[in-house]
Amino acid sequence: PVEDEDEEEEEKEPNLPMMVPMADMLNHVSKHNANLEYTPECLKMVSVRHIEKGEEVFNTYGQMANWQLLHMYGFAEPFPTNSNDTADIQMSSVYKAAVQADQKLLVDKWNMLCEMEIVGEKGVFIFGQSGSLTYSELYTTLKVLCMPLQDFKEFRENEGWEEDEEDEENKMEQALSFDGLTGLSVEWKYLLHTATALTLDSYSEDVETDRRRLEDQGALTELSSRERRALHVRY
Repeated sequence: PVEDEDEEEEEKEPNLPMMVPMADMLNHVSKHNANLEYTPECLKMVSVRHIEKGEEVFNTYGQMANWQLLHMYGFAEPFPTNSNDTADIQMSSVYKAAVQADQKLLVDKWNMLCEMEIVGEKGVFIFGQSGSLTYSELYTTLKVLCMPLQDFKEFRENEGWEEDEEDEENKMEQALSFDGLTGLSVEWKYLLHTATALTLDSYSEDVETDRRRLEDQGALTELSSRERRALHVRY
């Protein structure tokens, strides 16, 4: 029995580092000037650009949007400093935007996307600085929702399987970049525009009100720290 216990101990993987004193004492910003590097022998805190005398050293916790920073660490970066910030469109908003004469067909299409695990009731399509970060899921969703009846029948018969075109991933990423959105079909643009409008309508404040608050330093100072962080996440 003792030997078995020793063998079990040997088989256990070494504990991963959870707290790193030098790294954990530094604050995070997206445009950081240092980061932690892992090597088999040690951990290193390395500068990634020149740091002036007296300048604060900033670490990075990873590519994190403001909502993630607020949720995990209790702070958010003021607009527009977070280059990793994102905006979400509820998947359910795209469904609501896809008003079709044949409601049963729409339901069938959405159920098919759910079965393929492309969409979900509480899922979101994420947009970053240059376009959609979930371009594969969004592209497939728009494609299926806008399919003519016969095309959808064939798609369903094949259980969602299609022959991969050359550079399909690049094609989807380019199509749903901000530069590529203008090249989408009218139907696809309508769905995206309407879903975005529905998402904006779900906020208690409109974009212009938030923008004016951000530009008014006096109004910003009157907000509590929680209200300021909520504003940075929302805008």
